[in-house]
Amino acid sequence: MIRLEGITRSFRMAEGEMRVLHGIDLDIEAGEMVAIMGPSGSGKSTLMNILGCLDTPTTGRYLLDGTDVTRLSKRELAKARGQKIGFVFQSFNLIPRTNAMRNVELPLVYNGVRRRKAKARAALERVGLGERMGHVPSELSGGQKQRVAVARALINDPSIILADEPTGALDTKTTTEIMELFTDLNRAGSTIVIITHEEEVAEYCSRRVWLRDGNIESDTPVERPDNVSGLSA
Repeated sequence: MIRLEGITRSFRMAEGEMRVLHGIDLDIEAGEMVAIMGPSGSGKSTLMNILGCLDTPTTGRYLLDGTDVTRLSKRELAKARGQKIGFVFQSFNLIPRTNAMRNVELPLVYNGVRRRKAKARAALERVGLGERMGHVPSELSGGQKQRVAVARALINDPSIILADEPTGALDTKTTTEIMELFTDLNRAGSTIVIITHEEEVAEYCSRRVWLRDGNIESDTPVERPDNVSGLSA
């Protein structure tokens, strides 16, 4: 599903070139749920931007679902991003005065898809919000807002869900609910990559990739906790 080969990323600064990633090699198979972790300044955000096709590496190859996205034009990259990647962010990124249904429909609007309501309804029902479709974000709890964001990420049937600190704005109970939702989606076949600094979040994943100073310091399997039930349990 994902293959990174010798990925580097450098930025030009007033004092010279600063290299943030130093030859990252990483494979993520279809159906995995992987946590990418590391201290501040380790390169997590830069790696996330590359994985999400929001940025391109300075050198190296990125194969996404068999396509070398490092060779794509900006327009082709945007198309690949819209079709293959579903994003979930810490701040939810919902439109305040737009209800849950319409927030979930947005990716379909951008892609010119018709008959959007049925797909949006199905996505919201999949994340347990079938009864909250007409509510605007101010009428939803933090966990419900994140469920709307997850439904929006699922709407185009992406190859991968990329979640950037998805529980960073949530309390412990809601964090558990959202991670059980991700676990349920993963068990149903979704490939999920989570950028996080929370160890309790990483425990729900199958692998933990640890970055330090722009290098992969470790890549180890994680034993999931026995109490993870998911929505389908």
